[in-house]
Formats: sequence, C-alpha cells, structure tokens
Amino acid sequence: MPLFVSEQTQFLLDKVVSQSVHTASPSFIGHMTSALPYFMIPLSKIMIALNQNMVKTETSKAFTPLERQVLGMLHRLVYNQDEGFYGRWLHDAHQHLGAFCSGGTVANITALWAARNRAFAAVDDFKGIGREGVFAAFKHYQCEGAAVLVSERGHYSLSKAADVLGIGRNGLVAVETDGRNRIRPEALQSKLAQLRSKGIRPFGLVGIAGTTETGHIDPLDTLADIAAEQQLHFHVDAAWGGPTLFSERYRDRLQGIERADSVTLDAHKQLYVPMGAGLVLFKDPATLSSIEHHAQYIIRKGSKDLGSHTLEGSRPGMAMLVHSALQIIGRRGYQLLIDQGIEKATAFAEMIRADQQFELITEPELNILTYRWRPKAARSLLEGAAGEARFRLNELLNRCTRYIQKAQREHGRAFVSRTRLTPECYQGQATLVFRVVLANPLTTLAVLQDILQEQCQIATEAALADCIDEIRLLTDNR
Repeated sequence: MPLFVSEQTQFLLDKVVSQSVHTASPSFIGHMTSALPYFMIPLSKIMIALNQNMVKTETSKAFTPLERQVLGMLHRLVYNQDEGFYGRWLHDAHQHLGAFCSGGTVANITALWAARNRAFAAVDDFKGIGREGVFAAFKHYQCEGAAVLVSERGHYSLSKAADVLGIGRNGLVAVETDGRNRIRPEALQSKLAQLRSKGIRPFGLVGIAGTTETGHIDPLDTLADIAAEQQLHFHVDAAWGGPTLFSERYRDRLQGIERADSVTLDAHKQLYVPMGAGLVLFKDPATLSSIEHHAQYIIRKGSKDLGSHTLEGSRPGMAMLVHSALQIIGRRGYQLLIDQGIEKATAFAEMIRADQQFELITEPELNILTYRWRPKAARSLLEGAAGEARFRLNELLNRCTRYIQKAQREHGRAFVSRTRLTPECYQGQATLVFRVVLANPLTTLAVLQDILQEQCQIATEAALADCIDEIRLLTDNR
C-alpha cells in the first residue's frame, strides 16, 4: 500500500537519518568529506526542482551555457589563458574546455580515454582505436600493448580507467615513490625504457596533486618535462589538491600543473559542493573531439549538446552549485579555507610530535597527514632495534593502531581513517597508520587534542592488555 509522505518521512528520520554518518562534524576528520556551506541546501532545492538534464540543450537551455562558463572559470584558475582565448573557445560548439561528471573517477577515465584515442588515432586505412578497438590499434601501430604511468600512490580510479579502456590493469604501471610519497623521476625514466624495450607503447603519464593517502604532490614540472620529451599525454589528478591554486601563499606547491594536457578536479571536495560534482579540464580545447559521439535524436553533429563529449549521458546541473560557490565564497574565501587547512595540519603535526604516545609518519604538504600510536617505551627500541625484534614490535603496534581506530569509530565521538604505508624509516615494512583530513573549517586544535586524548584512553582498554604486555616484554629484553 502507498504511504503518506509523513509516514515515509518518519521512516527516514528513524531508520536512515538517525543512522547516517555525521560528515559535517568537526571531529569527523577521516575522509575527504566535509561540512557544506549553509546556502547549498536552498540552492540544491532549486536545482532539483528544475530537474535539468545536461545531456541535451533542449533539456538544459540555460544550464548548458552556465556549465561552459564554470568550466571556463576553473580552466582559467589552472591555465590562466588570456581573455581572447576564452572569448574564442568558451561557447564554441566544436570545442570544449572540459567536461563535468559525477566525480574524480569518471574525470580520470575521461582524460585517459581522450589520451588513448589521440595516441591511437585514425591513420591511413586505420579508423582509430575508438572505432576498431585495441587489438586492431596495437596491430596497426606495431606494439604489444599500451601503458599509463603513475606513482604507486595513484588513486584506484586509474586502475579502473586502465581496465575500462582495454589496456588492462597491468597497463597502469606504478612507479616507485620517495620518502615524501612523490614519484621518483629516475624510476619513471627507467620504467619507460623497460616498457619500450618490451614493445609496449606508453601514451599517458599521471602526476598527482594531493595523494589520497598522504596529500603529497608529485614534482609536476619535472613530469611535464618528461612527458614532453617522451611524447606522452600529461594528466594531473588534482581531485584533492587543485583548489590550492586559490591560495597566494601555497599555490606554488602545484608549480607545473599549468603544463598539464588535462587536469581532474573534484568540486565536492575542496570546493565544498554536495556529492556528485567532478570535472576534467583540457589545455587544448580540441582534445575532447577524440571521444565525440552523436545520435540523430539527441546529440546531433554541430549542436552545443554537452552529452556528445561526456562519458555520462543524463546528469544533473551540478554546475549551478559550483557557480554559486565560486560567486559566494569567492577567491578570497577559498584562499582562507585552503590556508587554514594547511596551517591546521602543520599545527596538528607539531601536536603529535610533542605527544610521546604518538609518532608522526608523514609530514603534511597540504592538509592531510598520517600518524600512529607508539608508546614512549617503544620509541627507543624502534630506533635501535633491527631484524626480527623490530618486525615483531612494528606488527604489535599495527595491531594496536587498528584496534584504536576501530574502537574510536564505534564510540561515535570522533572518526579518523586508517591506511597502510611503507615508510622509509621502517625499511619498507608495512605500517598501519591513522589518516587525518583537515578540510572542515569547524575543526579546531582543541577538537584535535580531544581526538588524541580519546585514542590514548582507548589504548588502556583491557582488549589491548596482551599486546601492550608483549611490547613491554620486547622493550625490557632489548
């Protein structure tokens, strides 16, 4: 039987709302989801009520030029072309400065899709990889396969892209990183040489501006040089770190991003709009023509329909919310948010260093850092031990860190996430760490201090008694 709206509302309140994660909480610092500006709620109602479909101008007459406008605004943030460039290309039906999509995954897929199609474009009697497929493309271009290279800290969406694009997950080649979780250029050059010696054709290089786990930035200028020398499409995954460009103080940390052929941004991260808003920008407005699709009934050739150059068909007009955020928060507002997040991460790192119960694992470059629980008794042993004793102690600390993270989540007062890294200081041994993302402007240093205190309290729980006894025994027998 159909329900009254009031009945369904009560169900949602009782069963869904009450059990939902409080992502806006100042103590929810474990993932890349934050509080939203208050104005997003009434503006979202307008967007939903209008129910525009961005696949076709006939269903988004005002939203289509608005989306193009927003793409131009963010394109200028990254590439800073002159007025004439945007006057010429912004609303050209045959050129596209970028594409909106549901998030960074589809944005990365779109960038590498375009790169693949341009690398294996139509030549002579070959009609292009998009039409004839990867087998025919490799045969025509006389190679054994294709590859995209990225650091070992690359986002898992890139593996999905390699799978979807037919080059296989092995076609996404991970490159070793340094002690700051940045790609090693010399290791990259070595990988490129190895691939070519095997007859595999590299066509894309991905630099990261804000790794998901640690927030670090690859040497983008150096990668741009290598991409130009090796004739690779240079894509920068700036889904997290891209808005750092709003900061006069910290934008230089992304030096070289303006040389990228394409850049991914996630508006639902540090542009503070609701979930479901990502985009990819292209330096050359003609790049997206390599993935162009048409249909007689909806996205005909020559039309300004945005669906002809996007992986997704029907999608909502999220550009309205991004445009609103850019106008209301503004450049100075975003600069304040970015600066505060980075400086808060620096202060939290100092707080962790000063607490003898914890160990800072990765220094923050943006507003993400990692650390773990490490009691004072274990510090000197970790610094001086080697071999089996060191391995056993590290494994015990991993168990404690896992327990503390899970217990804190279950208590429900605060949340930090966890991940597994291989820090140089532990000779590459897998190390379980707390991961903290400081994007919520409501998170204070007092909140962060409370989170550390709760973790210390959890470390005294009976469930960890055996583990801590083992740590003490190892320490005593050093």
